[in-house]
Amino acid sequence: MTESGSTDLSISTREMLDAIFANAHTTNTFSDDAVDPALIAQAYEDVRWAPTAMNSQPMRLTVVHTPAAKQQLGLQMKPGNRDKTLAAPLTIIAAWDPNWHDHLPHLAPHRDGAREKLDPDLAVREKMAKVSSHLQIGYLIVALRAHGLHVGPMTGFNAAGVDEEFHADNGWKTAVMINVGWGPNDDDVNAVRDRAGRLSFDDACQVV
Repeated sequence: MTESGSTDLSISTREMLDAIFANAHTTNTFSDDAVDPALIAQAYEDVRWAPTAMNSQPMRLTVVHTPAAKQQLGLQMKPGNRDKTLAAPLTIIAAWDPNWHDHLPHLAPHRDGAREKLDPDLAVREKMAKVSSHLQIGYLIVALRAHGLHVGPMTGFNAAGVDEEFHADNGWKTAVMINVGWGPNDDDVNAVRDRAGRLSFDDACQVV
């Protein structure tokens, strides 16, 4: 990775995979270096090409980086997550849009009439949005790491409060918070402790 966050295309596939997975840790406390929201936009440009059901792309992002917005968000975080969220250079509110079907004429023009068919069925739309948005959130974490960033995904917050503060005008539903920065502080616990175990292929998978 280059320090600017752009990917060095000369590195091997193995090196890239290790940087994204094996050598990456969830980060709780970041360096003081600012993260430009434009880099989040770059990561999203990559993520939007990844597959979702019906090409629905229901994930919606709110990039929180101004001091006022961070204080507003901090009030909705559970105590264990509040301080690290306030200290992070940037936080992404990853949400899903229950009205994702409104974009189907553009996203899936081959699905003639799909928007109209789904319009009265909120339960189906919500179920599809939750599944595909979580896929996209996973893609986003990978993309952020590929751009050289460190991430700290969290689910400890008042979702209804976040939606009231940040999504009142669009109806989005908060799913995951992702703190984002350039690297962990030297005293970040996750950066210095031994890596926790992972299940092997034989433990977690079956071939039939």
